[in-house]
Amino acid sequence: MQRKAYVSGVAALLAALLAGCTGGSDDGGTTDDSNPGEAGTATAAAQPGRYDSLPQACGSVGRSTLDSLLPGIREVADETQREAVYAGEATLTYDTDRKAGCRWKVSSAEATDHLFVDFERVVSYDNAVSDDNQAETLFAGKVTAADLPAPTASETGSAQPTPSTGTATGTSTTTGTSTTAGTSKGAPASPNPSASTSPSASASTSASPSPSVTPADLQPRLLDDLGDEAFVDDALSSSGSTAKQRTVTVAFRTSNVIVTIQYEEQPATVGAVPDSKEMQDRARKLAAQIADSLAG
Repeated sequence: MQRKAYVSGVAALLAALLAGCTGGSDDGGTTDDSNPGEAGTATAAAQPGRYDSLPQACGSVGRSTLDSLLPGIREVADETQREAVYAGEATLTYDTDRKAGCRWKVSSAEATDHLFVDFERVVSYDNAVSDDNQAETLFAGKVTAADLPAPTASETGSAQPTPSTGTATGTSTTTGTSTTAGTSKGAPASPNPSASTSPSASASTSASPSPSVTPADLQPRLLDDLGDEAFVDDALSSSGSTAKQRTVTVAFRTSNVIVTIQYEEQPATVGAVPDSKEMQDRARKLAAQIADSLAG
């Protein structure tokens, strides 16, 4: 009798366990070997960037553009040397699909010009952060490092003399010229400093701003017409009485690729100052060409 009772109890326990398993399945419960996090993780994985490779840096600038950026290239008499200048010098990199760059340099009787083009493809190793977002973060760091000045009405007007008194006009104009020569960020230099002391020149400047002098348009700033985001920086060395070297940098991001263009010029003539507008126009034109080639 005791054995029968034991067997009956075991049977009842098995029946209860089976009923519980069946009930859990009917109610839509999760089985022991399921992983509710798998589907969510796969769905939340960030998308890769648009680009999975980079263009050849030394082939990214056409000859006509190099002729414009490096005027002295056409003065190189030796054909072999001239071809070497056109070819550029690739920067050392261990993965050309992640980092690529090229440098050009040429000297002439007027100036020495340098051009550097750098490509960086950003890859995020965090499944929660997309390549684009990672590139955006890195580009924000470049903007911060550039230390772009905030454009203000006072900065634009400070280059203009005060028209209230005739005696103060000449002083104000001279001060403005001195500020232009010493500025390290993007201010254009007056091509004829002596003209600023001329009474007629002072009167003309007082009456209306010169259309050729636009500090607000030439100062380092963010750009809204290039890639997903971009900026231009403009720095003029203050090396005393020697020739001034101007460095114009244009950087932009398109998806997960960051492009940086650095354009430098140092005149051969002591006291000469490279033209800010001309250099910015050339660098921005090159940047637009590269952006178009990436978009295509």
